[in-house]
Amino acid sequence: MTAYTAAPARLGETRLPDGRLLGWAEWGPRNGTPVLLCPGAATSRWLGFGPKAVEALGVRLISVDRPGLGASTPSPGRTLSGFAADIHHFCTRRELGRPALVGNSQGAPFALACAAKGVASSLAVVSGADEVAAPEFAPALPAELRSLVERTAHDPAGAEESFAKFTPEAMWDMVMAGSPACDLAVYRHPDFAAAYRRALAEGFAQGPAGYARDTVLAMSRWRLPLNEITIPVHLWYGAQDTTHSPDNGTLLATRIPGARHHVVPNAGGSLLWTHPRPILTALLTPAAPR
Repeated sequence: MTAYTAAPARLGETRLPDGRLLGWAEWGPRNGTPVLLCPGAATSRWLGFGPKAVEALGVRLISVDRPGLGASTPSPGRTLSGFAADIHHFCTRRELGRPALVGNSQGAPFALACAAKGVASSLAVVSGADEVAAPEFAPALPAELRSLVERTAHDPAGAEESFAKFTPEAMWDMVMAGSPACDLAVYRHPDFAAAYRRALAEGFAQGPAGYARDTVLAMSRWRLPLNEITIPVHLWYGAQDTTHSPDNGTLLATRIPGARHHVVPNAGGSLLWTHPRPILTALLTPAAPR
């Protein structure tokens, strides 16, 4: 165990009503407060966060592989709302009720879909991929990203084929090249790097199609009723994070009623691993009546 991550305490697979499997990993006490993690781009259930905070707060952290990644059965053509339905069935089968939810990086739109469907009791979006296809962001996007967004909108099938050319090594190189020094100190820590690389390898274990579908969904218009989310939502961004949101979640916060927006100074996109205790504490603190 390091301050950043630890090997899962438990691994398993849960069968959905249509026969597909969702792979999962758990940390913390079996009878702890359930917190579901929608992990970042191309990573499997293997990469958790905040092992000391999880134990201290009595959290049962559960990371779930999205379809086609890690141990989860592929589901070609899947949607954000379809993933929310999968998580609803997963929570029912595992008797989790309506757990708290964390969406990290590319896992953010999937977590928001769950919130919009009433699957979760509270939500923390941490270094969340923003809806870069929203027209308000077009002038602020770097040329290369704007080109990808436009291609995804005009030719989603072609974009998906292009994203399917990625490999675990390419993902690692892309993250390392686009991260500030405060993040590289985390990502290049030997224990974290080993866990991250393993999660990437497992994420691509069935091929790149799962990651490619995730990326098309994340880079398209989400079509989620964010204004109808009624659970407590916390948005967390590092002030030095220049890759996940053009405005560090400012616009996103205005679209979710009552969302609390946290921008942490001197932090970057690795916020989930550098600030796990305040993130989990806020997530699990009962909200005042709205």
